[in-house]
Amino acid sequence: MLMQITILVLAGLMLAAAFYDATSFTIPNWLSGLVILTFPVAALAAGLGWGEAGNHLLGGAIALVIGFALFAPGWIGGGDAKLFAAAALWFGWPEILAFLIHTVLAGGVLVILLLAVRWLAPRLPTLADRVEGTALGANAPVPYGIAIAAGVFWSLPNTVFWAAF
Repeated sequence: MLMQITILVLAGLMLAAAFYDATSFTIPNWLSGLVILTFPVAALAAGLGWGEAGNHLLGGAIALVIGFALFAPGWIGGGDAKLFAAAALWFGWPEILAFLIHTVLAGGVLVILLLAVRWLAPRLPTLADRVEGTALGANAPVPYGIAIAAGVFWSLPNTVFWAAF
Protein backbone atom coordinates (compact mmCIF):
# COMPACT_ATOMS: atom_id res chain seq x y z
CA MET A 1 0.00 0.00 0.00
CA LEU A 2 2.84 2.41 0.83
CA MET A 3 4.43 1.83 -2.57
CA GLN A 4 1.20 2.64 -4.38
CA ILE A 5 0.82 5.88 -2.43
CA THR A 6 4.45 6.83 -3.05
CA ILE A 7 4.16 6.24 -6.80
CA LEU A 8 0.94 8.27 -6.89
CA VAL A 9 2.66 11.10 -5.02
CA LEU A 10 5.55 10.97 -7.49
CA ALA A 11 3.10 11.05 -10.40
CA GLY A 12 1.31 14.05 -8.91
CA LEU A 13 4.58 15.89 -8.31
CA MET A 14 5.75 15.26 -11.87
CA LEU A 15 2.43 16.45 -13.28
CA ALA A 16 2.66 19.57 -11.10
CA ALA A 17 6.22 20.23 -12.29
CA ALA A 18 5.14 19.86 -15.93
CA PHE A 19 2.20 22.22 -15.32
CA TYR A 20 4.32 24.83 -13.56
CA ASP A 21 6.93 24.71 -16.31
CA ALA A 22 4.33 24.92 -19.08
CA THR A 23 2.56 27.89 -17.52
CA SER A 24 5.38 29.89 -15.91
CA PHE A 25 8.65 28.46 -17.31
CA THR A 26 9.74 27.70 -13.76
CA ILE A 27 9.85 24.58 -11.62
CA PRO A 28 9.68 25.42 -7.91
CA ASN A 29 12.49 24.02 -5.78
CA TRP A 30 9.96 22.57 -3.36
CA LEU A 31 8.67 20.25 -6.10
CA SER A 32 12.14 18.85 -6.79
CA GLY A 33 12.69 18.60 -3.04
CA LEU A 34 9.52 16.57 -2.58
CA VAL A 35 10.52 14.25 -5.43
CA ILE A 36 13.80 13.68 -3.57
CA LEU A 37 11.99 13.11 -0.26
CA THR A 38 9.68 10.50 -1.76
CA PHE A 39 12.65 8.39 -2.87
CA PRO A 40 13.69 7.11 0.61
CA VAL A 41 10.08 6.17 1.33
CA ALA A 42 9.92 4.21 -1.92
CA ALA A 43 13.33 2.63 -1.26
CA LEU A 44 12.16 1.41 2.15
CA ALA A 45 8.84 0.18 0.78
CA ALA A 46 10.61 -1.72 -2.02
CA GLY A 47 13.14 -3.20 0.39
CA LEU A 48 16.21 -1.78 -1.35
CA GLY A 49 19.51 -2.67 0.26
CA TRP A 50 22.32 -0.21 0.85
CA GLY A 51 24.00 -1.17 -2.41
CA GLU A 52 20.89 -0.71 -4.50
CA ALA A 53 20.03 2.58 -2.78
CA GLY A 54 23.60 3.76 -3.38
CA ASN A 55 23.21 2.86 -7.03
CA HIS A 56 20.17 5.13 -7.21
CA LEU A 57 21.99 7.93 -5.36
CA LEU A 58 24.90 7.66 -7.78
CA GLY A 59 22.46 7.91 -10.68
CA GLY A 60 20.96 11.06 -9.17
CA ALA A 61 24.42 12.58 -8.69
CA ILE A 62 25.41 11.81 -12.30
CA ALA A 63 22.11 13.29 -13.50
CA LEU A 64 22.81 16.45 -11.48
CA VAL A 65 26.20 16.81 -13.17
CA ILE A 66 24.59 16.26 -16.60
CA GLY A 67 21.83 18.72 -15.75
CA PHE A 68 24.20 21.45 -14.69
CA ALA A 69 26.41 20.80 -17.72
CA LEU A 70 23.32 21.48 -19.85
CA PHE A 71 22.35 24.47 -17.69
CA ALA A 72 25.75 26.20 -17.90
CA PRO A 73 25.46 27.09 -21.61
CA GLY A 74 21.75 27.89 -21.18
CA TRP A 75 20.38 24.83 -22.97
CA ILE A 76 18.02 24.02 -20.09
CA GLY A 77 16.86 25.93 -17.03
CA GLY A 78 18.11 25.40 -13.49
CA GLY A 79 14.74 24.03 -12.42
CA ASP A 80 14.90 21.49 -15.24
CA ALA A 81 18.38 20.39 -14.13
CA LYS A 82 17.25 19.96 -10.51
CA LEU A 83 14.05 18.13 -11.46
CA PHE A 84 16.00 15.81 -13.78
CA ALA A 85 18.42 14.92 -10.98
CA ALA A 86 15.63 14.45 -8.43
CA ALA A 87 13.70 12.18 -10.80
CA ALA A 88 16.86 10.24 -11.66
CA LEU A 89 17.02 9.03 -8.04
CA TRP A 90 14.16 6.72 -8.91
CA PHE A 91 16.21 4.95 -11.58
CA GLY A 92 19.18 2.74 -10.78
CA TRP A 93 21.51 1.11 -13.24
CA PRO A 94 20.60 0.29 -16.05
CA GLU A 95 17.13 1.89 -15.82
CA ILE A 96 18.68 5.35 -15.66
CA LEU A 97 19.82 4.94 -19.27
CA ALA A 98 16.24 4.24 -20.33
CA PHE A 99 15.09 7.29 -18.34
CA LEU A 100 17.68 9.46 -20.07
CA ILE A 101 16.75 8.15 -23.53
CA HIS A 102 13.02 8.46 -22.87
CA THR A 103 13.43 12.01 -21.60
CA VAL A 104 15.49 13.02 -24.63
CA LEU A 105 12.97 11.42 -27.01
CA ALA A 106 10.07 13.12 -25.23
CA GLY A 107 11.97 16.40 -25.41
CA GLY A 108 12.45 15.94 -29.15
CA VAL A 109 8.75 15.33 -29.67
CA LEU A 110 7.95 18.34 -27.47
CA VAL A 111 10.25 20.60 -29.51
CA ILE A 112 8.79 19.39 -32.81
CA LEU A 113 5.24 19.99 -31.55
CA LEU A 114 6.14 23.44 -30.23
CA LEU A 115 7.82 24.40 -33.51
CA ALA A 116 4.77 23.23 -35.47
CA VAL A 117 2.31 25.14 -33.27
CA ARG A 118 4.55 28.22 -33.19
CA TRP A 119 4.62 28.17 -36.99
CA LEU A 120 0.87 27.63 -37.23
CA ALA A 121 -0.29 30.08 -34.53
CA PRO A 122 0.39 33.35 -36.41
CA ARG A 123 -1.49 31.99 -39.40
CA LEU A 124 -4.69 31.43 -37.40
CA PRO A 125 -6.23 34.75 -36.33
CA THR A 126 -8.17 33.22 -33.43
CA LEU A 127 -5.03 31.61 -32.02
CA ALA A 128 -2.48 34.33 -32.77
CA ASP A 129 -3.58 36.64 -29.93
CA ARG A 130 -3.75 33.87 -27.35
CA VAL A 131 -0.24 32.40 -27.61
CA GLU A 132 1.84 35.47 -26.75
CA GLY A 133 3.52 34.99 -23.36
CA THR A 134 2.92 31.23 -23.38
CA ALA A 135 5.07 28.28 -24.41
CA LEU A 136 3.40 28.54 -27.81
CA GLY A 137 4.62 32.10 -28.37
CA ALA A 138 7.49 32.91 -30.70
CA ASN A 139 10.91 32.67 -29.04
CA ALA A 140 9.45 31.31 -25.79
CA PRO A 141 11.67 28.85 -23.92
CA VAL A 142 10.94 25.14 -24.12
CA PRO A 143 9.27 23.92 -20.91
CA TYR A 144 11.50 20.86 -20.62
CA GLY A 145 9.84 19.83 -17.35
CA ILE A 146 7.13 18.33 -19.56
CA ALA A 147 9.70 16.06 -21.21
CA ILE A 148 11.21 15.09 -17.85
CA ALA A 149 7.77 14.14 -16.53
CA ALA A 150 7.10 12.14 -19.70
CA GLY A 151 10.45 10.39 -19.27
CA VAL A 152 9.51 9.43 -15.71
CA PHE A 153 6.09 8.07 -16.73
CA TRP A 154 7.60 6.17 -19.67
CA SER A 155 10.45 4.66 -17.64
CA LEU A 156 8.88 4.01 -14.23
CA PRO A 157 7.21 0.68 -15.14
CA ASN A 158 10.69 -0.83 -15.67
CA THR A 159 11.89 -0.09 -12.13
CA VAL A 160 12.06 -2.10 -8.93
CA PHE A 161 9.46 0.28 -7.51
CA TRP A 162 6.89 -0.67 -10.10
CA ALA A 163 7.61 -4.36 -9.46
CA ALA A 164 6.81 -3.74 -5.78
CA PHE A 165 3.65 -1.90 -6.82
